[in-house]
Amino acid sequence: MPEHDPAIPPDPGPVPAAVPRPARYVFLLLDRFTLVSFSAAIEPLRLANRIAGRPLYDWRLVGEGGAFARCSNGARIMLDGGLEDGNRGDTVLVCGGLDIARATSRPVLAWLRREARRGARIGALCTGAWVLAEAGLLAGRRCTIHWENQDAFAEEFPDATLIRTVFVEDGNRLTAAGGTAAIDLMLRQIARDHGEALAGRVADQMIHTAIRSEEDHQRQSVPVRLGARHPRLAQVVARMEANIEEPLSPARLAQDAGLSPRQLERLFARYLGRSPKRHYMALRLERAQNLLLQTEMSVIEIALACGFASTAHFSKCYRAQYGKTPYRKRDG
Repeated sequence: MPEHDPAIPPDPGPVPAAVPRPARYVFLLLDRFTLVSFSAAIEPLRLANRIAGRPLYDWRLVGEGGAFARCSNGARIMLDGGLEDGNRGDTVLVCGGLDIARATSRPVLAWLRREARRGARIGALCTGAWVLAEAGLLAGRRCTIHWENQDAFAEEFPDATLIRTVFVEDGNRLTAAGGTAAIDLMLRQIARDHGEALAGRVADQMIHTAIRSEEDHQRQSVPVRLGARHPRLAQVVARMEANIEEPLSPARLAQDAGLSPRQLERLFARYLGRSPKRHYMALRLERAQNLLLQTEMSVIEIALACGFASTAHFSKCYRAQYGKTPYRKRDG
């Protein structure tokens, strides 16, 4: 056996494969953000690390001021830093909540635009999509937002394509509707990064037995929400909800459902305890209240968007429903 030549270093053997760096998520916590959406997004990442036995993901919590962020429930979360420059491969998730228009500050908008230019994926949870749209990052993009904010969002940002599902991915833009929808969005990311098996184990740890897809809707079906499973009633109410700006007459609704006006009246009286006209009015006023509280639209603009021909008629109906005129409601 030939002796080893001391001038030649010994063979070190196979070079171990480099361990990939953890993917980093940057959570931008806005004032009065919704804690459940933030938790639903960060916990799948923690569990993926635990199950894999190594750091697949890391994260950083940032916000304006860099000290702490206040949740909608009053709790405070300590931050890792302020609005400093991130890394090119980061995924930024904007965590929104209450009073999103007021929480959308100029420094936040400037930081998001800067991060987008740096190549970061940009996403939003709950009402955070409002901030992305305000920053111009959803123009021409598909997106979603919490159902309570959809009417106002559609009015304020017509250049974004609103999809009323639990989450939406459009290229490097991610949006989740709020609540537990963030779990489904993050499970999609984990499955894409590390396989369906790991995502399934994370879901099991969270007792999340039904993983929703991008096609699943946010709200319960009309029959479930009404507490009545009559198919024609559900059909009529769905038509009402889809025609708020230009309300349909009871005769037209009845005709489209294959009913007579009298049959329609009896159907509403039996299952909802009120007439079709009163139910339709309640839907229109509910949308008006959302627009009143969540947008800067004028009262006349809101009246027209909800099918009222004049502010006087709108104000009278609104006061009858809510005990205040729309002007006083907006003033607090």
